Amino acid sequence: MSETFAPRHHIVNAVVQSAGRSTLPFQQANAGRNHGTAFRYNHLIGSTPDGETVRQYLVTAGALTRYDLAQWTLRAELCEPAMSAEQLLMTDFAAGWTHLDRLGVAVMPTAGLDAHAERKGWRWTTDEITEGLAASAQDVAAIGDGPVPAYLLGHDVGADAGERLQAVVGGAIARDADGVVRWDGPLPDGCAGGPVFIGLSLGDDRFRLLCVGLALPGEGANEIVTFDRIRTAVDGLAPVDGHTSVDGPAEATLRRWWQRRRR
Repeated sequence: MSETFAPRHHIVNAVVQSAGRSTLPFQQANAGRNHGTAFRYNHLIGSTPDGETVRQYLVTAGALTRYDLAQWTLRAELCEPAMSAEQLLMTDFAAGWTHLDRLGVAVMPTAGLDAHAERKGWRWTTDEITEGLAASAQDVAAIGDGPVPAYLLGHDVGADAGERLQAVVGGAIARDADGVVRWDGPLPDGCAGGPVFIGLSLGDDRFRLLCVGLALPGEGANEIVTFDRIRTAVDGLAPVDGHTSVDGPAEATLRRWWQRRRR
C-alpha cells in the first residue's frame, strides 16, 4: 500500500466520531468468559435517487457466540431517551446468529434489538459501519506485507469486568506470507470481534477513514476478516419479510429474547 497515513490522533478522533456508537460489548452470562465486541453494519442492497435500501446486522466473531445465555452492556449514549448503563440478557443467543461460511464471522439481524427498544418505549441512537466506510476489494488488495497503522474499536475487560469501557486500540496490520491480513500483536481481552480501521492521507490535512474488517480472537497476530469477504458472504443471505433469513428464531421469538437487568 503506497498511500501515506494520517496522524494517529486524527484517525482516533474520526473513528470515535464516525463509529463510536456502533459497538456493543457482550459476554457469556454468569460465566466470566467469552468476552467480545459486536458492531452494527448496514449492508447495502440497492441505491436509487430516492435513497438506499439496507439490511442491518450485528457482526462479531463466531467463536464467541456459541452459548445460550448472553449478557450485553448497554451504554447510555445508545438510547433515546437516555438511560443509565444497563445489562441486557439474551436467551437462545447461539441460535440467533448466522455463521458466514468459513470466515469465522457471525451476523444477526437487529430486529431483536429494535423490538426490545420499541417494547420498552425508547429507540436506539447508534452509528453503523456503512457501505462508504467499509473497505472495498480494491482497498483490501492494496494492503501489502509492510505494516499499516491500524486502530481497533472494542470493549476491554477492565479490573471491574462489568465496566467494558470502549477503547481505541492502536497497532498495525499487514498481509502475511499466506495472504492473510493480520494484526501485529495480541488484543486486549474483550476486543475480539470489533471493527479495525485505517486512515489514508489525501494531503492537505485530509484523509479517508476505512473499516478494513473484523478482528478474530487468538493468541497473537489475530486474523482480520476483511470487509470484501464479509460483504460477499452477506450478499448470499436470502431476505425474508424484509429481514435476512437466518438459521435461528423467527421474529416472534426475537421479540422475547431480551430481558433488562439494571446494574
